[in-house]
Amino acid sequence: MSSIEVPDPDMVRPTSPHHDDDAKRYSMAEVERARSAADDVDEKGEREDYGKIDQEVAKYSSSARIEISPEENDRLRKLIDKRVLVVMILTYFLQAIDKGTLSFSSIMGLPKDTGMLTPEGKVGQNFSWLTTCIYITILVVEYPQNYIISRVPVAKYLSFSIIAWGTTLACHAACKNFVGLVVVRTLLGLFESACQPAFVILSAMWYKREEQASRVTYWYMMNGAQQIVGGLLAYCFTLITGGPLKSWQWLFMAYGIISAIFGVFVLWWMPDSPMRAKCFTEEDKRLMVERVRENQTGLQNRVFKREQVWDALTDPQTWCYAGIQFTTTLPTSGLGAFANLIISGNLGFSNLQTQLLAMVLGFYIIIVLLGSVWLVKRFNQNILTMLGFIIPSFIGTILLMTIPNHTFAQHVGLLIAYYITLSFWAAQTLGLSMMSRNVGGQTKKSVVVATNFVFWSAGNAIGPQVFLSRDAPKYFTAFSTHLGCYSLLVVILVFFRFYLVRQNKKRDQLAAAGVSEARDERLAHAFEDLTDRENPNFRYVY
Repeated sequence: MSSIEVPDPDMVRPTSPHHDDDAKRYSMAEVERARSAADDVDEKGEREDYGKIDQEVAKYSSSARIEISPEENDRLRKLIDKRVLVVMILTYFLQAIDKGTLSFSSIMGLPKDTGMLTPEGKVGQNFSWLTTCIYITILVVEYPQNYIISRVPVAKYLSFSIIAWGTTLACHAACKNFVGLVVVRTLLGLFESACQPAFVILSAMWYKREEQASRVTYWYMMNGAQQIVGGLLAYCFTLITGGPLKSWQWLFMAYGIISAIFGVFVLWWMPDSPMRAKCFTEEDKRLMVERVRENQTGLQNRVFKREQVWDALTDPQTWCYAGIQFTTTLPTSGLGAFANLIISGNLGFSNLQTQLLAMVLGFYIIIVLLGSVWLVKRFNQNILTMLGFIIPSFIGTILLMTIPNHTFAQHVGLLIAYYITLSFWAAQTLGLSMMSRNVGGQTKKSVVVATNFVFWSAGNAIGPQVFLSRDAPKYFTAFSTHLGCYSLLVVILVFFRFYLVRQNKKRDQLAAAGVSEARDERLAHAFEDLTDRENPNFRYVY
């Protein structure tokens, strides 16, 4: 049986004399976990338990850790980037630009042509429901969507979703009233709900932990790229003044058709997993599996494990990630849907100037996201970086609420304040990358990801509703709500960092106390679908 002695049920003491001064107290849960881990080692030794490993993964995983040279690792990563990262970047770019069509079309005549203007000529409150209905749909379907994603070939399912949402987007051009728009927007939410959860799973499946922050940032910064390209294209569509269709109808038709064609490309180009990648050699597939061993978050497992569901629901991590998404998406969705209305109505720029100024906003978003990932690589501090980027959001929002708006200089100053308000996007992106790196166990990961995007969709659904038509054009209620979100986000991040630091210290102390499973350098059990809390050898990034 186990060689680990636990003389006191509330105490784990080091077996080595020179560690006596470092003895620490642990909860019963930690002790039982250590006992269980030690018993497992006795039963299976220092070998992988193939009964716990997905059959496809077992064919390509080795019982011992294989060292991969830096040169070989770079070669493999480039192969993966070519097949996976390129698809994620382009897919998210299309989804971001598709979502941006509503904001651009809001000043291209869509509200007037579909009967959504008030008698005073302002955009009515029902316009905000065109964004809200998407995220209500996502909120409802997110758990079954994640269940499906974890059990089907992910690339093929992603391809189907892209084709479906492209077709739905093109159908926007046929809508004549609010009801028709609500129907197609709801279907759009259903099909687009697969995108981001699939990307989180793909990032953890293909990339090492230290690579995931940059990869998530690369595809997430397509939100900025769509502002640049979308603003330029929207400007071009605005110039269409004649013909059988209105300019906003051409906008939806063009983007929808392009998205559907790209979905067919994804079906042909993107592999479902390292094990099923026919585009790579057998040796490369084995190395691609091996290179993510040190992640210790699992690679693939299609067996639903109820105990991991409970692990996810009782883990403070789950609710911290959910809180990060809620407090960042609530401001994001409102600012996104009403961006062009704020710039043209509140800040006094013309429609054409507004479309072009969206390009500057896009560049700023890209700078923020690239800057945040550079800081994380440089200092290895995720949460502190997130906290730093929230500060400009406080400043920008307060300026938008307090500075008068009469002269051209004030217009420009408030426009800059509006731009820096979106600095909090760094927290949203790094939160997603931390989730892919810190959650182990496939069933647990699917629950955590689903919960994350339920709160993500709730924030997105509420966001446009706080922009009340009676508050136009200053929207004091909305910006006051945003300040509350930023304040709550700070509280969540401070607690989250404290919690993760504390968990790592506990595991370091277990290793010092002689618990071999807490210092397994061979990573023998990395593919056994253990959750991060079941695996005492796991260390969190923060």
